[in-house]
Amino acid sequence: MQFKRNAINLAVTVAMLAMAGSVQASGFALIEQSGSGLGNAFAGGAASAEDASTIFYNPAGLSRLGGKQIAVIGSLINPSVKFSDTGSSPAAASGQPLGGNGGDAGSLAFVPSAYFAMDVNPQLKFGLGINAPFGLKTEYEAGWAGRFQALKSEVKTINVNPALSYQLNDMVSLGLGFDYQKIDAELTNNVVLGAGMVGSAKVSGSDNAWGYNFGALFQVNPETRIGLAYRSSISYKLSGDLLVTGPTGAVVQNPSVTADIEMPDSLSFSGFSQIDSKWDVMGDITWTGWSKFKELRVVNSSTGATASLTNENWNDTYRFSVGANHHYNENWTARVGAAFDQAPVSDADRTARIPDNDRTWLSLGGQYKPNKQSALDFGYAHLFVKDSVISNNKGGAAGTASTTFYGNLVGTYSNSVDIFSVQYTQNF
Repeated sequence: MQFKRNAINLAVTVAMLAMAGSVQASGFALIEQSGSGLGNAFAGGAASAEDASTIFYNPAGLSRLGGKQIAVIGSLINPSVKFSDTGSSPAAASGQPLGGNGGDAGSLAFVPSAYFAMDVNPQLKFGLGINAPFGLKTEYEAGWAGRFQALKSEVKTINVNPALSYQLNDMVSLGLGFDYQKIDAELTNNVVLGAGMVGSAKVSGSDNAWGYNFGALFQVNPETRIGLAYRSSISYKLSGDLLVTGPTGAVVQNPSVTADIEMPDSLSFSGFSQIDSKWDVMGDITWTGWSKFKELRVVNSSTGATASLTNENWNDTYRFSVGANHHYNENWTARVGAAFDQAPVSDADRTARIPDNDRTWLSLGGQYKPNKQSALDFGYAHLFVKDSVISNNKGGAAGTASTTFYGNLVGTYSNSVDIFSVQYTQNF
């Protein structure tokens, strides 16, 4: 009973923290769901099956675990998002000057996750994961050059993922999970209400929906295994409010609004091989279906009219990663990894809310096992984000170009990300 109470308390705490802060990954997916995987740049994620965090990457990997296990992960993600103006124009109707570069729009965030696994019988395993698979936060300084297009953009999710795995034989295991996911979103920017009159707009909304994930794990030989895993798309219809206030803070309008958003599905193919008693190598290819994200349309619930439209036109992406482990002894393991992560955003459709671009990961980490029942993993990754350009003057209900009302944001972005993760795993 004490174990069950502790597990419930842990689940509630992680759920609250997961909603408290999330940040931008490639697109706005968060792959940072494992402290043991970060040191390898999450290479081999669907095949490593090292601990209970396999629930997220491939539920079939639960078949490799025995007894009861809890894994608790905390990741600090520190993105830097810096705009440099190269020829922007102010929103002429605002009567205001252009403004500055907006400071560093990235902010430090803590992303937790937790996993529990147990045997039902020798072939059947059960697991439960709590994590935040999507997140975004950019926030610019007030008065910056792109304030009529974006000030604050925040998306927070929490995902509860029960899963089962079944070992068919010595070579094949299958896994299936279900995802109950909640989303909260908030978008703000300045608006021109009339000649020389500037107000503020805030769109906020939330919803919850279901998805699923499944996978297979193949033990090719005693040293090598291959994993294949799929996570479904999740469709949301966010409900909330559009709050527009004038220069003095008085409410100009506050209608109820909705927005349809479909989170992407993903497919991963991973390999893991133990070269000898000292070395492991692993690799991964992951496809993500971001092409579902064509537009962000906010609709007035009462009239059915479009209140805001942003054309996104995102593309499907691939992520490639490789990694290695070196086992110094029974207690210490060193990890290293590298990855290339495509961005779904094109130069033509890049916006100030998600000024993303391709990124290259370099990761390192380690594991300390004080005994056979517990392990402490730690990792660090630096993401080199390709410099990007932006030229955008679109906005409003039709998503059309208008330098008069939205300004013309022209410049470059210099971005980077640092990630630190710690994971504690306990077997019972």
